[in-house]
Amino acid sequence: MARTQGLGRIRIGLFLLVWLSCAWFGSWEFNPNNATRLFAAIRMVENGTATIDPFAPLTIDKAQFGAHAYLDKAPGMTLMALPAVAITDLVTGDRAGRHLPSSVDPGFVAYLKLRTRVAAATGSALLTAIAAVLLFDLALTLTGGAGAALFAALGYALGTPIWGYSTTLLGHAAVAALFVIALAGVARGGGRWMAVAGLALGWAVVVEYQAVLAGSVIGLWAVWKYRATPKALLPLIVAGVAGLLPLAAYNLFAFGTLFRIGYSGVVGFEGMNQGLFGLTVPRLAVLREILVGPMRGLFWVAPVLLVAPVGLWRLGEERATRGIALTAAGVAVVALLVNAAYVYWDGGNATGPRHAMPLAGVAALGLAPVWAMARAGWQRVGLAMLLLGSVAINLTIAAAEIFAPPGYRWAWWQAVIQLRFRFGDLRTIPSEWWGWTSWNGLYLWAAVAVPLALWLVQSCARFSPRTRCQT
Repeated sequence: MARTQGLGRIRIGLFLLVWLSCAWFGSWEFNPNNATRLFAAIRMVENGTATIDPFAPLTIDKAQFGAHAYLDKAPGMTLMALPAVAITDLVTGDRAGRHLPSSVDPGFVAYLKLRTRVAAATGSALLTAIAAVLLFDLALTLTGGAGAALFAALGYALGTPIWGYSTTLLGHAAVAALFVIALAGVARGGGRWMAVAGLALGWAVVVEYQAVLAGSVIGLWAVWKYRATPKALLPLIVAGVAGLLPLAAYNLFAFGTLFRIGYSGVVGFEGMNQGLFGLTVPRLAVLREILVGPMRGLFWVAPVLLVAPVGLWRLGEERATRGIALTAAGVAVVALLVNAAYVYWDGGNATGPRHAMPLAGVAALGLAPVWAMARAGWQRVGLAMLLLGSVAINLTIAAAEIFAPPGYRWAWWQAVIQLRFRFGDLRTIPSEWWGWTSWNGLYLWAAVAVPLALWLVQSCARFSPRTRCQT
């Protein structure tokens, strides 16, 4: 009983650490990817329409059908933002119509900023925190070690740009979280968890259409895992279809038909006409840039993931864990290939390879076996330093700039550190809403997060390894 209660406290502490860290910092509300999603949510809540005509001049990301402008993305993040907009409107008594829609109107800037922050905190940040806890539980089941599980969970949530993307309305962090939730659901099995997995996979497609490709790897694993009892797949299928229904509802509401998506009317991005809405074939040179290139390379902004393939290989060596290892690796590979096949692979304004970030959670599962098989001395010290370095890098990204401009060769160092972080050009709750300096806002986060993280480490250290479970 004491062990169960202790794990419960660790789960709560981990959730709070991750959610607070993601919700504490913010991203630029007028970034076109942020803005177009929120504009659509505002119009749906306040005007009962999916058109974004009054806001169209404020974003380059839009679709045009006839005389009207629309969201040009998958609608998942916009739909998730609807409660945030509605509740914030109710609490503040404010509406977009009371302001001039302009980036130089202070009232409209404050209006948009508040709704962006609330939508991110209740959307991407919340999903990332939930996924971190489920990844912790899954890694604990696989390795038997709470320390190994914490290493994986923190590596995923705070040691990669998932942290920064959880401060935005972009879908990358949400899809990464949904893949973790789906993987954990299939691994646990049973009607309820299979339904959770199906719902997560279906919703991932509503958030980002291309998620169907990497998400299919998890679906195929479920089919293989439960091939002897096919009835076990029924909750997965039913919930998966249910997860897709909001997409159909949005299409009918916005366009009056099921068979139109925003991408088909994109304005100003001719590359979207190539292949399937910009997806062609993977290119080796692009894949190299995604992994190690100085501008967008994954391992420059998430060095902790360098050791994840070793852990997945270790899991794959054992028959009991081979299925989940192959699935996690498959999701990561497909996500990389999809990014390498995309015409706009660099993501425009982005820190790290944003289109590849859905791999982060499932790939981080490999961190747990690496910690578990490391010797207690210098090897674990080295791994801890690798994690701390990754967290430090991503703290600067989340606090200063997740949308690094494409003109910088060494994006993290030049666009994040030199251009913004070293000058204290940060976005924190205290500096944006309470009148504090940005540095004091950062220090307050550290005053809460660091002791909580140390408590988590100490709590996990008190749990002795137990026998691993089969998955």
